Amino acid sequence: MDAPAPTTPPAPLSLARDPRALAALLSMPLFFSTNLIIGRAVAGVVPPWSLAFWRWFIAVAILLPFTLATLIRFRRLLKQEWRRILLLGTLGMVLCGGNVYVALESTSATNATLIYTTSTIMIVVFDALLARRRLPAIRLVGTVAGFAGIALITVHGEPGRLLGLHFNSGDLGILVAATSWAAYSLMLRDGPLNQMGPLPTFAANAVAGTALLAPLALWETASGAAFPTGWQAWSAIVFLAISPSVLAFGLYQYCVKVAGAPVTATFLYIMPVYGVLMAVVLLGEELHLYHFVGFVLILGGVILATRPERRPRPAH
Repeated sequence: MDAPAPTTPPAPLSLARDPRALAALLSMPLFFSTNLIIGRAVAGVVPPWSLAFWRWFIAVAILLPFTLATLIRFRRLLKQEWRRILLLGTLGMVLCGGNVYVALESTSATNATLIYTTSTIMIVVFDALLARRRLPAIRLVGTVAGFAGIALITVHGEPGRLLGLHFNSGDLGILVAATSWAAYSLMLRDGPLNQMGPLPTFAANAVAGTALLAPLALWETASGAAFPTGWQAWSAIVFLAISPSVLAFGLYQYCVKVAGAPVTATFLYIMPVYGVLMAVVLLGEELHLYHFVGFVLILGGVILATRPERRPRPAH
């Protein structure tokens, strides 16, 4: 078996000098941004746990031809780390999968966007706490600025709307998902599974998540929920399996490895930017001044929060 991979977080990355990592970080939130949109659109068409199960079942079917040989080669490691894999599957595919679709049935896209985005703040703060290092002020300012930009776009440039938001059980489900996503991201930083590489590790997590979702989907169907039928339902499921699953999670796994969890999570702030631009291009919606102010806050926050830390010069 290969030697264990180092368990320290990635060194600070200069994104300007690594175009491959920068391209992955910029494209990853585009694929993620489709999950809430499509999930909300089919909330009344496909039952939530069935939607999550079939999404990840198809995703696993896509991943296995590319990863099966590696998974077989590392089968002893997979057996040793089965508890960690099950936990990652629970966090990433169950609590951030079916649980989100259940929550979307009783909460608004506004609430979901605001609450889910707090996962980035959790990742940045807890990553510093776990590593026992001081969180640079500029990184904290960038993280808060990015969140402020998202909030501004979400409430359509009217901060007073925040006072009128009402929260319910669906919002609690989104908060659970946000916390789970933060934990999932931080667990990807290190550990023996990383020696397999990002894609096989993701495939192992997805297999575990799919297995955990199966009894929930069966229970849902046995309780009287309709089995997914029709072109709309299955086209949505296949799209979710490809865009916010294989592509988004695969890129996220790679980005956490090369750039670290805080930097990768901060780039998720760009999701609302892509969402607004897609609405303008595909749905003919209009751009407003608050969109541009929000874009500046988000992009400026991402730049500040992902600047590599300056290392002290060695004394002569």
